[in-house]
Amino acid sequence: MRSAGLGSSETENILGRLKSLFVETDSRLIAHYYTEGVIQDLAEASGGFVGDSLEMARFGRDCDASNLIVAGVRFMGETAKILSPDKRVFMPTLEATCSLDLACPVIEFSEFCDQFPDHAVVVYANTSAAVKARADWVVTSSIAVEVIEHLVSKGQKIIWAPDKHLGRYIERCTGAEMLIWEGACIVHEEFKAAGVSDMRAVYKDAAVLAHPESPASVLAIADFVGSTTQIIKAAKTMTNSQFIVATDLGIFHKLNKVLPGKEFIVAPTAGNDATCRSCASCPWMGMNSLETLEMLLVKLADRMEIGDSNHEIEINEAVSEQAMIPLQKMLNFAAQNKILVEGKA
Repeated sequence: MRSAGLGSSETENILGRLKSLFVETDSRLIAHYYTEGVIQDLAEASGGFVGDSLEMARFGRDCDASNLIVAGVRFMGETAKILSPDKRVFMPTLEATCSLDLACPVIEFSEFCDQFPDHAVVVYANTSAAVKARADWVVTSSIAVEVIEHLVSKGQKIIWAPDKHLGRYIERCTGAEMLIWEGACIVHEEFKAAGVSDMRAVYKDAAVLAHPESPASVLAIADFVGSTTQIIKAAKTMTNSQFIVATDLGIFHKLNKVLPGKEFIVAPTAGNDATCRSCASCPWMGMNSLETLEMLLVKLADRMEIGDSNHEIEINEAVSEQAMIPLQKMLNFAAQNKILVEGKA
């Protein structure tokens, strides 16, 4: 449910009410780059944060608010709760999920891992708290290659989950041979190399920026492959004035905001006969809107009790503590190796 249909005066009224409700409820809004622009702007204007999933969770952990409002998808809310167990974490709707999370149910994944007890289990941040708790390492796209290189250097066999495209990209970068779970992002999997090549013929000076969840054929023709935050940084540092971008449409708000003098073009996700040249928009991210945010904050202002809504993230304490172990292992590895860890998604 996008907020785009609201008139400008109605939008301004809602924004004003939301800013007051953040103060009243001692809440901070942490939003992902893939949410719509008005939500990203609201997060920054109200003392919140916009970033990748792990960046969001770390901001929530370090800020002084007692309540965190996560505008993103459910695994992001769970990651925020894992890092901030003493804070209450809410989302506009808990129905906002992720195809990678759905593709890796913990029971089936655990049974798979049990067949290979000599393998280190490395999972992407785009997974449930329960799957993280089953893992030896949790990684983001910005540090995955370094972690796998480290494990390979120690002769460690590896299970990777859940994104197959990112897993195979890591294999190509590191030379590792991993057992790869067959999951995929419904947005990134639809990018088409042929369409990108055709677009490049029109925009001859454009560089291609791609997220590693995209198919190998797209990554092979990209000028830069990296996480969401890394894509933004690449656009800042590269000299090109035009970029074809293969990731969710939500990132265009931040790109256009920080680099107004450059042009960003959506990579195609469909063939020549499609009615939509690019449908690169996560439907679950679209469930975050000004209206759903206001409904949540009004409930919270009315002293919403724990467990009485479909908004609050709750994780079994033992699962949360276990999931924190592989997350902390990644953070320690990044600190020791002076690697800047950014979230996915």
